[in-house]
Amino acid sequence: MDRMELRIFTEPQQGADYDTLARVAKTAEDLGYGAFFRSDHYLAMGGADGLPGPTDAWITLAGLARETSTIRLGTLVTAATFRLPGPLAIQVAQVDQMSGGRVEFGLGTGWFAEEHAAYGIPFPDNRFARLEEQLAVITGLWATRPGETFSHDGAHYRLTDSPALPKPAQDPVPVVIGGHGTTRTPRLAARYAAEFNMPFASLEDSARQFDRVRAAAVERGRAPEDLVYSNALVACVGRTDAEVARRAAAIGREVDELKANGLAGSPAEVVDKIGRYAEIGARRIYLQILDLDDLAHLELVAAQVRTQL
Repeated sequence: MDRMELRIFTEPQQGADYDTLARVAKTAEDLGYGAFFRSDHYLAMGGADGLPGPTDAWITLAGLARETSTIRLGTLVTAATFRLPGPLAIQVAQVDQMSGGRVEFGLGTGWFAEEHAAYGIPFPDNRFARLEEQLAVITGLWATRPGETFSHDGAHYRLTDSPALPKPAQDPVPVVIGGHGTTRTPRLAARYAAEFNMPFASLEDSARQFDRVRAAAVERGRAPEDLVYSNALVACVGRTDAEVARRAAAIGREVDELKANGLAGSPAEVVDKIGRYAEIGARRIYLQILDLDDLAHLELVAAQVRTQL
């Protein structure tokens, strides 16, 4: 079995400025994590006050592209409702160039109606169709050879004789698609994705969804193992029960719930549960880190979990 890769996944809309995110990203790089990812949201959720306010995903990653040197950078996931596909293709390509080819591009439909209302962003009903068309446009722009042009006449987007510039450093930029949808999501992943991510799901639900994606890949004439399969799970690890409880309280969660639905408990407990995800085919785990000031948490997981995988 390939070694499981651990990545750091942050939710800065809950309350984090750029400097906080940069500290986490640079710490993750120093500790040997595979990637630093962030959500793409503009409004806090639950009871969080969100202070000092939201940061933009691609502006953040552009800064981190210059402040880091080896760790991969990406989104889980960019909201297709937030940006037109042409400018988004330029943004991602530029950040990929700025990072020396370390970007991974997660794209999803956008789902949080309240943040759209709060910032005047349209929230259409046909978001999945728009997502599919955005993927066609963005990957089409990147794949257009220099000196040629790209045009697209779709239901939602029309591009005419685009020079399709700039090009990203990577050819291609890895696309990450994820979600719980049972039909259209696996088909979209089979068509466009280098990686399929199952967010916040049980072993049983993940196994079923991975099988759907594998079947969709075969239907498309693609080898199922051509995709990387991954999970995103909240992390709450401690050397002692008291340390686990302290970390759970800091993020407003209960230990038993975190153990049931995430990666919580002692390093040994977490290594065991990650092993069960590996058995169903997961090769990457995105550790959702909700207390971004607790860098000792990242150090503990790197020293006592990652080294045992």
